Amino acid sequence: MNVAENFRDFEGKVAPYSCRLVAVSKTKPVETLMEAYEAGARDFGENKVQEMVDKHEQMPKDIRWHMIGHLQRNKVKYIVPFVHMIHSVDSPRLLKEVEKQARKVDKVVDCLLQMHIAEEESKYGLSEEELYHILKGEMLANAQHVRIVGLMGMATFTDNHEQVRKEFKVLKALFDKVKADDSLPGNVQMQELSIGMSGDYEIALEEGSTMVRIGTTIFGSRNYD
Repeated sequence: MNVAENFRDFEGKVAPYSCRLVAVSKTKPVETLMEAYEAGARDFGENKVQEMVDKHEQMPKDIRWHMIGHLQRNKVKYIVPFVHMIHSVDSPRLLKEVEKQARKVDKVVDCLLQMHIAEEESKYGLSEEELYHILKGEMLANAQHVRIVGLMGMATFTDNHEQVRKEFKVLKALFDKVKADDSLPGNVQMQELSIGMSGDYEIALEEGSTMVRIGTTIFGSRNYD
């Protein structure tokens, strides 16, 4: 598999939509990631904290690292010093921990709030009610080291494209609603809608994604133990 060629091909596909391509590199060795890097990739997404830390230590420091997997509070401290964006903030307690750890290193961390849009119960994410509980809550209003820059969601894993499209539409409408709400604190700056993976990125682009998370189509199938 030609990783560099795959990356450049995908860049061409998302460019007309002014969408950023995050190369999801989980389980892949540094040598493979460097093929994408040499082809121009600078945004890499990881699911596991330790894997991200290890790769960050070995790879060029102009890489923008995206934490896209479920994040445990006790592991936040390991990635805050270098992470570019956390896509998977799914609770007030997690956001509070990011604020706490970011304060220690005097950094503002960009975060996406992960919404539950799929029919699958196994997916993590907030309801609209929980979203507004965070956005209008005292903790965020007083926070100085986190910035909410958008929403993230994962559609149902299905071949029913209309269902996927419907779920993306719901999230895009919510994104637009939040973006237009002038009553929210200044550290809510809706810019990014992180939807779309290898199996549904085309629908996501059509529905307004600003960031697609592509792994298998660039790097090939995963290497799981």
